[in-house]
Amino acid sequence: MTAPAATAGTRVITLGTAGGPRFWRDTERSGIATAVVVGDGFYLVDCGQGVGRQAVRAGLDLGRLKGILLTHLHSDHAIDLNGVVLFSLPALQHRLGRPVPILGPGDRGVLPPTSPRAETPPEPFHPEQPTPGTRTMFQKLMEAHATDINDRVLDSLRPSPMELFRAQDIEVPADSGYHPNGNPTPEMDPWVIHRDGDVTVSATLVRHPPIAPAFAFRFDTADGSVVVSGDTAYTDNLVRLSRGAGLLLHEALDFGFMERQYQGLPSPTAAASLEHHYKSHSSVADAIRVAEAAGVPRLAVHHLVPGTVERDVWLRAGAHFSGEFLVPDDLDELDCGTAPGSRS
Repeated sequence: MTAPAATAGTRVITLGTAGGPRFWRDTERSGIATAVVVGDGFYLVDCGQGVGRQAVRAGLDLGRLKGILLTHLHSDHAIDLNGVVLFSLPALQHRLGRPVPILGPGDRGVLPPTSPRAETPPEPFHPEQPTPGTRTMFQKLMEAHATDINDRVLDSLRPSPMELFRAQDIEVPADSGYHPNGNPTPEMDPWVIHRDGDVTVSATLVRHPPIAPAFAFRFDTADGSVVVSGDTAYTDNLVRLSRGAGLLLHEALDFGFMERQYQGLPSPTAAASLEHHYKSHSSVADAIRVAEAAGVPRLAVHHLVPGTVERDVWLRAGAHFSGEFLVPDDLDELDCGTAPGSRS
């Protein structure tokens, strides 16, 4: 297969549109993952369940992969990173000497506070290194597959994934006032984290406690721009990042579903889980609030929770958006260009 033609312009392919660390039943929505296609190459934002297979189904040539960006390190956003890396190695041998960048959050450096709902404080997992960042996570993932990698390096003389990919932690500006517990989302201007001949990628901090840092990304190209929110509650930082963009992809949760989901759980767990979702995620109304404040002409909701809700439910919730409101399926293509007469 070959990548889409360069003449098609900058666009998004929604490889996976469901959120949450679970396998949803009775839906064709895969785990959250987005391809930003620029010319004959593409960039992945998040690596949810099934992303590699979805990229192939979309007609994307893995040999044209130009970068992977992780908004945060929750499992539903990073679970198939190792699969993308290991299964794309044969297609990426031409990247020797210029490895594909993997960009994502760094080590948090301190554990999040325990929920005040806890009757007995739980013990943290793997206290020796409880908050690894992107670079360390990637190293550990590859080490777990050392048997496979060494077979192919020694017997088939193939390059190591460490030669074809370079994982890097995104550095939050030192003067931002950021602290993972004390100030995880300071008001700030976006900053550039990657630039090549096709795209400039900017980032900002978004509100997704207790995980920190959590990012939204903006891709600016010669013929369009798109912002991907990551997981977040409403934040002015995302409004700043989105101004002038042609398309905003924003997460959306059905909070009524979350209320029903936790009804049968023990009281401390149910209360803590609901509190997490309300302080860390967005409804369709929240996504519209960001898009309207930023003057974005097109708003698409994804990372849909639950992944089983019919499109009409989301469409009704977005009916009052003043621009174009979209609820994409997996493998839909969205134009990133700024629409004529847009409010940007």
